[in-house]
Amino acid sequence: MKYIRITDRDNVAVALQPLSAGEEILGVTLTQDVPAGHKFALAAIAQGENVVKYAFPIGHATADIAAGDWVHTHNVKTNLSGLLEYTYNPHPCAVEKDREATFEGYVREDGRVGIRNEVWIVNTVGCVNGTSKALERLAQQAYGDRVDGVHCFVHPYGCSQLGEDHRNTQKLLASMVRHPNAGAVLVLGLGCENNNVAEFKKVLGDYNPDRVKFLITQEVEDEIEAGMQLLDELTAYAAQFRRQTVPASELIIGLKCGGSDGLSGITANPLLGAASDLLARHGGTTLLTEVPEMFGAETILMDRCKDKATFDKAVALINDFKAYFIRYNQVVYENPSPGNKAGGITTLEDKSLGCTQKGGTAEVRDVLAYCEPVKEKGLNLVQGPGNDLCAITALMGSGAQMVLFTTGRGTPVGAPIPTVKVATNTPLAEKKKNWIDFNAGVLVQGKTMEETSEEFFAMLLEIASGKQTRSEEHDYREIAIFKDGVTL
Repeated sequence: MKYIRITDRDNVAVALQPLSAGEEILGVTLTQDVPAGHKFALAAIAQGENVVKYAFPIGHATADIAAGDWVHTHNVKTNLSGLLEYTYNPHPCAVEKDREATFEGYVREDGRVGIRNEVWIVNTVGCVNGTSKALERLAQQAYGDRVDGVHCFVHPYGCSQLGEDHRNTQKLLASMVRHPNAGAVLVLGLGCENNNVAEFKKVLGDYNPDRVKFLITQEVEDEIEAGMQLLDELTAYAAQFRRQTVPASELIIGLKCGGSDGLSGITANPLLGAASDLLARHGGTTLLTEVPEMFGAETILMDRCKDKATFDKAVALINDFKAYFIRYNQVVYENPSPGNKAGGITTLEDKSLGCTQKGGTAEVRDVLAYCEPVKEKGLNLVQGPGNDLCAITALMGSGAQMVLFTTGRGTPVGAPIPTVKVATNTPLAEKKKNWIDFNAGVLVQGKTMEETSEEFFAMLLEIASGKQTRSEEHDYREIAIFKDGVTL
């Protein structure tokens, strides 16, 4: 299979392998070489006329394009601009719960379910990053066999922040302390920071003192000795939990793409969409973020909102993020990245129409603010940027126990929660076996979406039950807290 025309309405097709000038495809003769993942015109497209892919415009021609021409950034420009007004045109798409599956998870005291039983060290401030790394190393050696691992997650914040930035830091860190993948947590503070332990406790709220313990390093003579004593207690507490059989409806899975290419919207992202719909049929939950990568495809999601109130929240999600761009004098369509373009993605609409396919076809049940915990089963939209680290952190902050991460260019990045890398193409999967957990490139090599999605979903249940992802094997675990404002 050399190419794909995604829908009958498209006036371009996508090369699935490098194509050469002179080849005849779909009744047109290629006038130029076309790299894999890139587009070529199926008919003449006049200057100013829309280029159509996924049955939607992805921009307009900046010059006359002949049938067979390579179609990319040199002859296409986005149609996007600033804030828009939207009308709710509901498209009924509720998914009936008609499937049942189980996995082996850790049921916590509050009834939530974790898929890992780790002990986390959560820093109130970046000043204690070094201490937390030392404690992680020593505790992993001393107590790591009691639990699934002892991990710290460094960050530069917790002090010298104002307003919403300070609140975002507190909300994110509090969500980590409450996260069900952590059987127990050591909150590590300095003592003089804005986000000191006393202030942080106000945001955290109620907690179990056996599960969560606090150490203010300025108040003890030897913070390593004191920290190890607390980690001894915490790992012993967490070790009491055992895996037990729970329904797949307890799964909350985040959806993410990064290092995308021209096949992202053809293979891996639709596979995540199929998995999202399949999880909805089991009564589970998926979270979709990367708000700037909804621009140009947002109405597809808006029309799938369960009701007008949810639609209004989705409109605010989109326009508030656009206003954020405008406030800093940035154009809302400053995307895709150089790597995206090299992989065949031409405009933000092109990227967004592929990106949003990770949300499948089910209705949008809710729209969540940054680090707002999920309340509704099914597909939820989450406030967060496209940046890989910020986005996976935001998904975790709203309760995801696992992130599914598609990539066409490849990336080793991992979240504190299991991060499942899905390759859009077989060459990447074969080249970077140490990064990739699943190859969606098989979808253009003869395998059907139905059989591939069932195989993929079965693998996700195995991961939820304890099978390690590539990022876990290499201990790739990072966070990035969303920042917008002044640093003192």
